[in-house]
Amino acid sequence: MSWLFGVKNTPQPTVGFPQVPPPPGGSDGDDGNKNKSNKMEYSFDSSALERAAKAAKELESSKHAKDALLLIQEQERVKALETQKQIKEYEAHVEQLKLEQVRASAEERRKTMVEETKQHQYKAQYDDQLARKRYEDQLAQQARMNEENLRKQEESIKKQEAMRIATMEKESEIRHKHDMMRIEAEMRGRALMERENKDIIKEQIKLRAEEERKTKIQSITTYGQVIGSGLTTFLNNWSMITAFAGGATLVVGGYYGVKHSFGLVFRSIESRLGKPSLVRETSRFTVGRALKHPIATVQNLIRKPDDPLKGIILKPNLEEKLRDIAIATRHTKKNNGYFRNILMYGPPGTGKTMFAKSLAKHSGMHYAIMTGGDVAPMGKEGVTAMHKVFDWALTSRKGVVLFVDEADAFLRKRSTEVISEDMRAALNAFLYRTGEQSQKFMLVLASNQPEQFDWAINDRVDEMVEFEIPTYGERERLVRHYFQKFVLEPATAKSGRLRVAEFDYGKKCQEIAERTEGLSGREISKLGVAWQAKAYASEKGILTEEMINDIVNDAIEQHAKKVSWQHGEVTTDVFYRSSKDRSMSIVPPTPLVAKVTPIPSTLGQSPTVGQTPPDPNKDHKS
Repeated sequence: MSWLFGVKNTPQPTVGFPQVPPPPGGSDGDDGNKNKSNKMEYSFDSSALERAAKAAKELESSKHAKDALLLIQEQERVKALETQKQIKEYEAHVEQLKLEQVRASAEERRKTMVEETKQHQYKAQYDDQLARKRYEDQLAQQARMNEENLRKQEESIKKQEAMRIATMEKESEIRHKHDMMRIEAEMRGRALMERENKDIIKEQIKLRAEEERKTKIQSITTYGQVIGSGLTTFLNNWSMITAFAGGATLVVGGYYGVKHSFGLVFRSIESRLGKPSLVRETSRFTVGRALKHPIATVQNLIRKPDDPLKGIILKPNLEEKLRDIAIATRHTKKNNGYFRNILMYGPPGTGKTMFAKSLAKHSGMHYAIMTGGDVAPMGKEGVTAMHKVFDWALTSRKGVVLFVDEADAFLRKRSTEVISEDMRAALNAFLYRTGEQSQKFMLVLASNQPEQFDWAINDRVDEMVEFEIPTYGERERLVRHYFQKFVLEPATAKSGRLRVAEFDYGKKCQEIAERTEGLSGREISKLGVAWQAKAYASEKGILTEEMINDIVNDAIEQHAKKVSWQHGEVTTDVFYRSSKDRSMSIVPPTPLVAKVTPIPSTLGQSPTVGQTPPDPNKDHKS
């Protein structure tokens, strides 16, 4: 209502900031300022007063005067409440700021404590490292002192040994000199005695010779008289002649009868306890093997069936198939059923022989390994030897897994001209003995060229299994297996000399598996043997990553050469090696026309093993 009286409203103080009252008292300047401010705040206007008076009269005469007054009072009360609310909010804001300040100080304190803890940990780790370093230095110093003491002891022992040897040599020299003097004196004395007794010795020799001559003459005369009288009596008595002839006949007949009887008994024992000449290796009990290896023989007799694929790494689908074959064979053996014949074909070194041995051990049977190449050199004896093998197999109580390696060497097609009459006869004997399923033996054939088999052989095969070159997954498993077997296990042995340098073994095995594409399982196993031999041949016995890489590189190069030979090509490799790098210049391969021609000797290299030596009468072109 101040506008009614011409009074301007003074602006309210800002919320949250208390109004500061003006200082008391003041100078003349202050009074002047006060009057100036009052003049600015209050401005009287006569028209305004008239309007106010008129409004007051209207208000007094109005029936809502009381309500307007109450309204104005209510507005003033609301404004006071709002002012108090703003003051309370300001106080709450101040308290919130205080809490934030306390929280910030607590957070800073916590960070300070965490940082102090880290610093204490770093200090403790640093102190531990210093202590370890100090301990290692002490150990190294102790080792050096031990080596120095050992070296001094060895030098002292060497000096003592040298002195002892010198003393012994001196004593031996003096003893030899005395012995020579003694022998010389004895020889002089003996010569002197012989010269003095020369006549007596000659007389004794003459008497002894005369006595021996008379004794021999009398003996000859006596023997002649006895034999002559005996022959005269024997020839004049016909009954003695008849008795002598009959006795001699009985003696000769008995000798030959006993001889043939012993032969039959020996052949019977040999068929049961011996080993046929065609069988190169067998797990069956033999007398010779029991005498040479008694412990291994006992272990084979008491050994329990093991996993048929233990130590054999193949493709998963092939492993599953072979495991089914092993389980079926074992149950066939238990139930006295008929065995099935198997043909295993594929590149060499893929695990065919290993699986044949493991199959026999798992099924509780004996295994016998024979090679097809052994049949041809036997000639006419091949048929007899073949029958002996099957007769020997039939005498086994457990049964025999007869594994024929390189079977295509003598089981070729009979229509070809390459096979001889003796080989054809041996093949016919083999076909005769394998014409029906057997409960005594199981036939397992292995070949790199199954297409060369005779059709009758294919008819006797019940199941064919293909062994392929290992892929990346199998190569990685093989590399890890042989690295563990030939490197890590000898390195962890206490008595072994082999040690392995520090590098990532798993990553290195993966890298080797990637690079050895095309290598067989046997070639990968040879890598493990080569790593072991390389470490043993080194000065400190430590196998490093560089040694492994060199051996793998050599194996890859050799495999490439073997592949080129297999495809009928000759590759001439001329190596230019320096002390630091290893570069190779390869002459393009020359296709094979008539026969394999080795690298001529003019290149300064010797012919490769297995190739035909160069003919000096022919011209060679590189």
